[in-house]
Amino acid sequence: MPVINICSLNDERVSIFSSLTEAQLRNKLEPEKGLFIVESPKVIDVALNSGYTPVAMLCEEKHIHGDASEIIDKCESIAKEDGCSFPVYTGKREILSKLTGYTLTRGVLCAMRRQESKPMEQICHNAQRLVVINGVVDTTNIGAIFRAAAALGIDGILLTPNSCDPLNRRAVRVSMGSVFLVPWTWMTEDLSSLHDYGFKTAAMALTKNSILLDNPILKSIPRLAVVMGTEGDGLPQSVIADADYVVRIPMSHNVDSLNVASAAAVAFWELRTNK
Repeated sequence: MPVINICSLNDERVSIFSSLTEAQLRNKLEPEKGLFIVESPKVIDVALNSGYTPVAMLCEEKHIHGDASEIIDKCESIAKEDGCSFPVYTGKREILSKLTGYTLTRGVLCAMRRQESKPMEQICHNAQRLVVINGVVDTTNIGAIFRAAAALGIDGILLTPNSCDPLNRRAVRVSMGSVFLVPWTWMTEDLSSLHDYGFKTAAMALTKNSILLDNPILKSIPRLAVVMGTEGDGLPQSVIADADYVVRIPMSHNVDSLNVASAAAVAFWELRTNK
C-alpha cells in the first residue's frame, strides 16, 4: 500500500479530492470514468459491500493505522483483485482541511468508481413500492429521502434528470450510505410510462382534488410509485395531471406542508407493504 505524504495544496495527485467539482467528478461525457467521494470508514464499507470500486484515499495520518486501518486493507484487497494500486494520500489535519475546503468526517475520504446506470426496467422489476424524485436539488434532502426509503421499505428510486445526483458527496454522507442500498436510476420517460410496469402513481401535492394519505385505497394498491416534488414549488402541474392519485398529508395547527424529506418519510411509512 503506497502511502504518500501531501505537503502542498497544489499537488495534482489529489485533485480528485480538492479541485474537481461534482460535475467534473461525475464526468457526463464519459460516465464509465466518473468518480464520486465517500466520507468515513463506515459509509465507505457500505459502498464496498455494494460492489463499488475504490480508487484512492485521503486520510489523516493518525487514522491510517487506527480507525481507518481495516477499511484501507479492504480497499487495497479489492484494488489488487482488479490489478490496480490503491494510493493512500495523507498529511496533517490542517493541510487536508485546507485542501478539501472542509474538515474530513472521521478523517477519511475515498474516491470510488461510478457504476453504469441501471435500466428503468430493472428498478421496476419485482418492486412494489417506488419513489419518483422530481426536481429535488438539495443534497441534504436527497440523502434524507434515500435514508428513509432504505429504512421504510421502498424497493427502488427513480430521479428526473433535473434532480441532484445521489452520489454527491454530501448526499452520500447524509444518507449514511443508503444511496448504495436502494436501487436507483435516472428517469427520462414520462410519469405515465410507469403504467407499462404495472404501477399506479401517487403525486404528493396540495390540490382541491387531493385525497388523504391514510385513504385505504392507496395501501391496497399492489404496485405504487410515490412522486415527490421540489423543495419550493412542489410538483409541476403536468406531473400532477398525469398521476393516478393526488395525495396530501393531514396537517394540524394550520401548517400547510412539510419539508420534502420529512413528507417522504411519512408517506413511505403509511404506504408500506406487508412483505
